[in-house]
Amino acid sequence: MNSTEFVYTTYIKTTPEKVWAAITNPEFSRQYWTSGIGSDWKKGSKWQQVSSGVPPTVMVSGEILESSPPKRLVMTWADPANTSDISEPSRVTFEIETIDDMVRLNVIHGNLKTGSIMAGRISMGWPRVLSSMKSFLETGAALNTWAGVDTCTPVATEPL
Repeated sequence: MNSTEFVYTTYIKTTPEKVWAAITNPEFSRQYWTSGIGSDWKKGSKWQQVSSGVPPTVMVSGEILESSPPKRLVMTWADPANTSDISEPSRVTFEIETIDDMVRLNVIHGNLKTGSIMAGRISMGWPRVLSSMKSFLETGAALNTWAGVDTCTPVATEPL
């Protein structure tokens, strides 16, 4: 399999603890992502990105591979509706590092099939989500990053 890796780096005027909460707290993530990310965030646990629609649907899911709050989180990433994603999930790593009075957040999304639907979705999605998270953490207001864009189509899967 030919694979692709995307690396996104952003600098945010906040603390590692607030970045960790923004990533792992479903109520927090809904503020800037419009969907909640839920898990107990322990190694081996399942996680899900659940839409805020009625009824809520699972958009992306996976397993926690590594969790070291508030510095590092590694998880698999798959669209439950795509069988190739399930059998060969991609992998997302969040690296959170303090630099003076800010945080450097690296998001590495790898093990993506070159040219896959997921590679296309995340190449458009991560920059929007991370920009919105940065704005929300620094100003208290998220961006309307999904205006006019349909990058992720929810699937009819029940949340955990």
